[in-house]
Amino acid sequence: MHDQRITGRRFRILNIVDNVTRECLRAVLDTSILGKWVVREPGDLVAERGAPRMILTSNAVLA
Repeated sequence: MHDQRITGRRFRILNIVDNVTRECLRAVLDTSILGKWVVREPGDLVAERGAPRMILTSNAVLA
């Protein structure tokens, strides 16, 4: 997800959501989201909460 501040500076948000409870498990905010974060954050969640039975991903690109 991405947005823009009133000053024009863009930022991105990596949201990790439980599809059943709709709980936002993690939200990472920065001016760019690095691939290593996309890999690291789910691993950190597994260490904290245990492994899920299923992982769904969305690689949708919104214009």
